Amino acid sequence: MKYIIILGDGMADRPIKSRDNKTPLQLANIPNIDKLCSMGRTGQLVTVPPDMPPGSEVANLAVLGYDVYKVYQGRGVLEGASMGVTIEEGDLAMRCNLLCLEDDKIKNHSAGHISTYESHLLIDALNEEISNDRIRFYKGISFRHLLVIKGGNNDLKFTPPHDVPGTPWRDVLIKPTSYDGVETARLLNDLIIKSQDVLRNHPVNLKRRTGGKDPANSAWFWSSGYKPAMKTLQEKYNIKGAAISAVDIIKGLGIYAGMDVIEVEGATGLIDTNYEGKAEAAIEALKDHDFVFVHVEATDEAGHEGNIDKKIKALEYLDSRLVKYIMEQAAEMEEPITIGLIPDHATPCEIRTHTHDAVPFVIYNPTLEADDVTEYNEFSVKKGFYGLLKGDEFIKTLFRLV
Repeated sequence: MKYIIILGDGMADRPIKSRDNKTPLQLANIPNIDKLCSMGRTGQLVTVPPDMPPGSEVANLAVLGYDVYKVYQGRGVLEGASMGVTIEEGDLAMRCNLLCLEDDKIKNHSAGHISTYESHLLIDALNEEISNDRIRFYKGISFRHLLVIKGGNNDLKFTPPHDVPGTPWRDVLIKPTSYDGVETARLLNDLIIKSQDVLRNHPVNLKRRTGGKDPANSAWFWSSGYKPAMKTLQEKYNIKGAAISAVDIIKGLGIYAGMDVIEVEGATGLIDTNYEGKAEAAIEALKDHDFVFVHVEATDEAGHEGNIDKKIKALEYLDSRLVKYIMEQAAEMEEPITIGLIPDHATPCEIRTHTHDAVPFVIYNPTLEADDVTEYNEFSVKKGFYGLLKGDEFIKTLFRLV
């Protein structure tokens, strides 16, 4: 038996008042996902404990079967691994967003999804103007970048910028959670202010304003941590795995989990991503891997934008351009394939941020009888065979270890 997980980031949602109290999964035309649902067994998974942040950096660790209390160190170190950044002992790594401020408020977390080319010019400017032997910016993709502080203290409270659109930025600056964190918090807040001076009139932003686009006029830091201590999936489950994603956090998680990270041309992390390329790469990877984890970010970004129609369209693209191909090709392979479909967390359009809600999943194992659930959404799966699972129970169920 071989295994594949298709993960639609932030795919789950809550009932939307303006849409007859239905969720995007209920509103979308997803016949292939529903077919997979009717062939498999369903349930719900709690991916994030109530006392931890409901972000992808926690939720994807849980989906892959890791004890998040033991290995979670923030998304920064995971993204750093994908970027090829060496995180030394004592280095504090964290996400650095390039975001848009307007009228002293956070307008959006992504500077209107600034291009990678433009953002690299801005990160170069930050390094030239405000980095030193202790602090360094590293270039990622679009608005997602990395800051590393040598000797930084992690007793800090951050506010993810996608959680607080419309909020005055000074109200959500970094706060120390102990006396030990005071110096690092002060340093980071000072860097945010200095970044605004550097970026405000940078040629990239002058051009973006002229073109009617949001400027990337501030850096913003969050989700810090040190180098994690993680067993590989080979060590945990005796499997050879591969990861396919457009975003650094999943690539970095794949690296720490010992998976081969497969690059797909045209994978963007947005609704225009190369769904077909990811599907083809997943099937190809199954030929010489036991397990493939294919991640699609588009549904999460639509949720953060509060764009219901875009989230529905992203679900329909996932269904028709990725899930369909994987199902068809898996059925033709000599070795049977178990297919799991799951979000990492919910990103409800009406609140535009992640939640701790249990997420719906389906596992299709061709050797097992299906349950009675024939539609895939947040409510139908509550009647599913598996009920409510937590933590590593999903992947152990996928691998038939329980």
